[in-house]
Amino acid sequence: MTAHQTRLAGVTGMGMAFVGGYVDVIGFVLLFGLFVAHATGNIVMLGVGLAGDAGGLATKLLALPVFIGAAAATYALIRWRNARGQPCEVLVLALQAALLLVFMLLTARALPAASANEPAVMLAGLVGVVAMAVQNVGARAVFTHLAPTTMMTGNVTQLAIDIVDLVIARGRPDDALKARILKTWPPVLAFALGAVGGAIGVLVAGAWSLALGVVVVALLAVAHALRGERS
Repeated sequence: MTAHQTRLAGVTGMGMAFVGGYVDVIGFVLLFGLFVAHATGNIVMLGVGLAGDAGGLATKLLALPVFIGAAAATYALIRWRNARGQPCEVLVLALQAALLLVFMLLTARALPAASANEPAVMLAGLVGVVAMAVQNVGARAVFTHLAPTTMMTGNVTQLAIDIVDLVIARGRPDDALKARILKTWPPVLAFALGAVGGAIGVLVAGAWSLALGVVVVALLAVAHALRGERS
């Protein structure tokens, strides 16, 4: 990678991790406990619903197949473009920005709502799931050189392992260990900042706070488009 590409990769990883934490917190707070970025979280919440708290059960039931369908469609589009030698960075980022915009508008229209089972709330939540499915697939199929940007368990586990290796190396890490640490800790920090920012955003602007997520992803799409023009 050139120095410019390395900087852009770092900014992309941190920006997308910020959005991952930011959007997930906003969706969870405003849409009755729906995780728009985490299929695993919704499976857990589905279990909670079956155990007695049935609020939003229909949406949580639909979230998994919707996530899988959106992820499959996104990956099919990426493979189609790759087969033709076309880059996918700008496409994935622009698509997610557009979906986040729709998510924001639908959420603002649906709220305030008395129940998670209201059709407008369900529609808004499922569009949010689709938007974040695009980010999840992009992380695995396009931005493969970056650490995960929506699920931090693997990143935190890797950090713990690397800290032990760093101690054993007595503060003199080899290049591979140094590269892993530099790759892993920024998304964890950005995700945490995004989660805190999402909480503040809900308190200050409600559903309209999602606009910050739209702007961050759109700016990343522009940055990658400009990089493509330069190259």
